[in-house]
Amino acid sequence: MLDENRRKRYEEKAELLKALGHPVRLCIVTNLLDRACSVGHMQDCLGLPQSTVSQHLATLRARGIIRGERQGAEVVYRVVSREAADIVRVLFPEGDDLTRSVEGTSEQKEAEAGRP
Repeated sequence: MLDENRRKRYEEKAELLKALGHPVRLCIVTNLLDRACSVGHMQDCLGLPQSTVSQHLATLRARGIIRGERQGAEVVYRVVSREAADIVRVLFPEGDDLTRSVEGTSEQKEAEAGRP
């Protein structure tokens, strides 16, 4: 039988895993491991509406996985939970860089338009 402290510890770990358990949130955390990023940039990279990205960010903030910091007119997010970062690095040891796919898309469009 689990004592109160153990049960609480398991509940906390389960909540962390639930927060990371959605594909979009997992993608966000993976891409924030090595860089800070604004909501607008995430929206462009993910191809999702701003409201959807904001809802996922709110879940990650509530669990203490990420933190936002105002920089001028934007809020820039970064991963602050070492535990979450360690879990994601096990799942994606090669990392992920959505920025490359967005940059590649704009480069493809320029090439198709005949611009260097």
